[in-house]
Amino acid sequence: MVAETREGRLVNTFVTLADTLVAGYDVVDLLQSLVEACAELLDASAAGLMLSDESGELAVVASTSERSRLVEMMQLSSGHGPCVEAFTTGTVVALDDVTDVSELWPDFYREAVAQGFRSVHAFPLRLRGTVLGTLNLFRSETGLLSDDDVSAAQGLADVATIGILQERAIRENAIAKEQLQHALDSRVVIEQAKGVIAQMNDVDMDEAFRLLRGHARSNNLNLRDVADEVVKRALRL
Repeated sequence: MVAETREGRLVNTFVTLADTLVAGYDVVDLLQSLVEACAELLDASAAGLMLSDESGELAVVASTSERSRLVEMMQLSSGHGPCVEAFTTGTVVALDDVTDVSELWPDFYREAVAQGFRSVHAFPLRLRGTVLGTLNLFRSETGLLSDDDVSAAQGLADVATIGILQERAIRENAIAKEQLQHALDSRVVIEQAKGVIAQMNDVDMDEAFRLLRGHARSNNLNLRDVADEVVKRALRL
């Protein structure tokens, strides 16, 4: 069956993601689904997504692993790296070997190697000349993505852009800013909840997030609301 092929699974992913773009959708969960689709269907070991806030500062809002989140956070801290470069220039940054930038971006190089990544691709989330953030793919091996994977990643980046600024938000700038800020604020609460769950259950941060998201989905709850309950100690997972 076509759906069982990689191409078929990509098509199904695009359809599924498009179906979520309705009023009241959970933007944080949408972006998490996007990065998970990238890691599952493309030649990537991990994936993450950054968004800029109203002041233009980047923040990590979705990631498939704590390892990729740490590499992204390091770049935000130092202000340098392929993901920051893609956001600044609005162009795709394809780094086939992190060793090549050991002198240009030493902090990024050290953290990437420490987390087991050897190559990175960063895709800007663009809308009419405005860059909203970046979709970042991390690989454990050196080398570039295939042309097909690059096209698919750019398509998923475009879906992310649409998900953040869909038609109603584009028409009203205030709504667009609110949506972006909501995603950023929600991620702060989610990270806090991950820490609480990890400590209380003696698990790592990746498992903590799986528990958090699994509870939200199985009970048809908003991810941010569940995280807030965990942080307030009103819910234990």
